[in-house]
Amino acid sequence: MKGFIRKETHPFYVLLLLFAFMMAGYFVGSFIFAILASAMFNIGIMDMPEIATNPASHPNGRNIMLMLQGVIQFMSFVVGPLFMLRVLKYKIDPYLNWKMPVAPVLVLLAGLLMIIIMPANSLVIHWNADMHFPDFMQNFEQWARAKEDELAELTKLIAVFDSFPKLLIGLLVIAVIPAIGEEIVFRGVLQKQLHRWTGNPHVAIWIAGLIFAAIHVQFFGFVPRAILGALFGYLYFWSGRISVPIVAHLFNNGFTVLLLYLQQTGKVEFDVESTEPMSWWSVALSLVLSIGVLYYLYNEFKKVPVRTDVIPETATDYQV
Repeated sequence: MKGFIRKETHPFYVLLLLFAFMMAGYFVGSFIFAILASAMFNIGIMDMPEIATNPASHPNGRNIMLMLQGVIQFMSFVVGPLFMLRVLKYKIDPYLNWKMPVAPVLVLLAGLLMIIIMPANSLVIHWNADMHFPDFMQNFEQWARAKEDELAELTKLIAVFDSFPKLLIGLLVIAVIPAIGEEIVFRGVLQKQLHRWTGNPHVAIWIAGLIFAAIHVQFFGFVPRAILGALFGYLYFWSGRISVPIVAHLFNNGFTVLLLYLQQTGKVEFDVESTEPMSWWSVALSLVLSIGVLYYLYNEFKKVPVRTDVIPETATDYQV
């Protein structure tokens, strides 16, 4: 499996290559979006920057932004990294999956874990949302709050799922594509290369989780997102199957989209956007159940054998 970059190349250069392919995907995605947006919404290329910065200025601003997010994320987070692996002459399946398939019920349980853990995570969300900085960091806090408010306004515009077709589009753009793309990038490539680099899977998992949180540029949601990224990382490390963190990520994002749909159609009164912690008993129950499920998954994944066609450079160190 010799590619134009040898397998023993330092992980730093592999990660640079990953960044380059993702940027190439971004530019290709932007070109595809420009063509689609022009054909579907009759807007010129010169109008697109203004719509991107102020979507509310256009009657189809929400749909345009959803298309922009979906196309660019698909090209930069899915197509770009997978194309990089093929250029390196890797077989994508054994590269991303160094263990034998796991029972579907375990994959489903990993997804349900994301829902079970939500009440416990609400404590962390509340703490992070109300965080304040010392006086010498006030300028940073003001910038971070302003950025948070800006992104909140954009989210409020995009996250309208008051009909079933809008729900399906929301699930595709906000749940399916990010779950596949971000797990390929952050767990499938970044985490594995960091493991090669540091020789420590836990360091790799947490660094990948921190970077995962940082790219969302929401500091007052940084800590819970970093914990979530690390949780995806451990599920991948234990299971050896990229489908496990993908499904977990899909359940996490998809459940939120579903709750928004139910809220906006008047079926539930739950405030999805609230940063207040849930009731103490739900937090306690969530914490106990989450620890139990994690321990069970760890033990079950540990039993899964390594594949016979495993790629030595990327997999032997990952045996649990």
